[in-house]
Amino acid sequence: MSAVSATSTTPMEKVDFRKLQNGSDIRGVAVAGVEGEPVNLTNLGTEAIAAAFAMWLLDRKKPDASRRLRVSIGHDSRISAQALQDAVSRGIASAGLDVIQYGLASTPAMFNSTLTVNEEFFCPVDGSIMITASHLPYNRNGFKFFTNGGGLGKADIKDILERATSIYDKIYVEGFENREKTDSAVKKVDYMSVYTSDLVKAVRRAAQDIEKPLEGFHIVVDAGNGAGGFFAATVLEPLGAITTGSQFLEPDGMFPNHIPNPEDKAAMKAITQAVLDNKADLGIIFDTDVDRSAAVDSTGSEFNRNRLIALMSAIVLEEHPGTTIVTDSVTSDGLTTFIEKKLGGKHHRFKRGYKNVIDEAIRLNSVGEESHLAIETSGHGALKENHWLDDGAYTMVKLLNKLASARASGTGVGSEVLTHLVEGLDEPAVAVELRLKIDQNHVDLKGGSFRDYGEAVLQHLESKIDGDPKLQKAPVNYEGVRVSGFGGWFLLRLSLHDPVLPLNIEAANSEDAVKLGLAVLGAVKEFSALDTSGLDKFVQRL
Repeated sequence: MSAVSATSTTPMEKVDFRKLQNGSDIRGVAVAGVEGEPVNLTNLGTEAIAAAFAMWLLDRKKPDASRRLRVSIGHDSRISAQALQDAVSRGIASAGLDVIQYGLASTPAMFNSTLTVNEEFFCPVDGSIMITASHLPYNRNGFKFFTNGGGLGKADIKDILERATSIYDKIYVEGFENREKTDSAVKKVDYMSVYTSDLVKAVRRAAQDIEKPLEGFHIVVDAGNGAGGFFAATVLEPLGAITTGSQFLEPDGMFPNHIPNPEDKAAMKAITQAVLDNKADLGIIFDTDVDRSAAVDSTGSEFNRNRLIALMSAIVLEEHPGTTIVTDSVTSDGLTTFIEKKLGGKHHRFKRGYKNVIDEAIRLNSVGEESHLAIETSGHGALKENHWLDDGAYTMVKLLNKLASARASGTGVGSEVLTHLVEGLDEPAVAVELRLKIDQNHVDLKGGSFRDYGEAVLQHLESKIDGDPKLQKAPVNYEGVRVSGFGGWFLLRLSLHDPVLPLNIEAANSEDAVKLGLAVLGAVKEFSALDTSGLDKFVQRL
């Protein structure tokens, strides 16, 4: 029997699996109906991808004949989730592995299932698949893969998609065979109850084993109709917190209220308003699959982006003095000063991409430089104590631990404990991100790739900066061109996946921000395939 069989005798469409790779994830269009976005993540393609992961896992684990490997499957609230879960299950089971379905789950829980030792829940599993496309629109979906070593990397995803192509092409040529019944290989368990129980225990430990360490605290949750609604009822309430005023907890894959994304201004406005309207002590917001998060204090001030990194750095550096904090490339100069001068830590600014940041922290530890926190401005945060898992819920647990322990020790009450920790963080008056798109069909590319063109833009900018005494390149930089000047800084870099050069500018005032923008514009304007209209508009703001 083929590793994957079709559900019907309808003709198969060719699939370019390579185009589904998005760094260390797989993403595609799973639902028809959006003009210009044809479905490319089909049920049959999904079966091939799942079977390919099963083959990849068998090659890595090499189990003996007496043991069948187990793979857990979970999904967020997207409308295509159930169909894709069924397709993943067929692909895994028909490759000879056992399937453990969790239903609605979070990405961090899926990785956690490879570590948990609990035979009642068939744990630990050998591999895990989360069906999600994070904060992308309702018609998208995708997959994240885990083993007990963490999330799979880019090379692993490339390998799996190459295997999927072979599996799919084999079926395309040979036709369909009757599918064996795989029901016996599929089991369903409520693993989220195990995962949330661990979160509750972590807060109680931090509060000297008090049963309800958050009793009297009013904490509202905004799940954005994603998978994070569990946090109010199964984490906060058992700890004694009041959660009235929490919103959008019900899973709804059309995301009718706002994008479940802590970086989205409308989403942050929604949770801030909920905090103020309910006179809550704290607000917590998650992205769709709960690997990212942010918070809001009782006054409506956000713990997001640089402020969340500053807060987490303060908490971690209290526990591990002098440790290195690894962040992505777009963090502010003010954050560096805060971490190094006020907190006594070391700031290691690396590349964009949560996997890049996490892998760099792991690498630093392997060469003798202690690091306990890897965190992106996007809200991805991973801690050494939590197996380097980027877990939005665990990030919020660290904040709750601080609230609970401060109360237990009599050193503070309410979210002002958290707000106090970020005092002294210098925040810019102007902070913008502009996206300079590369027209891949423009004659100026001369048949080359957008990546080569983008690198040429960066090299030209770098040479221009070298000749300007008012601007200084960052002495240590791992991505793009980062430059300080006029009391601020800018970073121009090439997107990880798209034909875009994102430009970040931060300054103390609009006039200085415009000067930085003009420095970039003067260097890149001769590249005619680059759309600088957003930058043109920005520098005309004065």
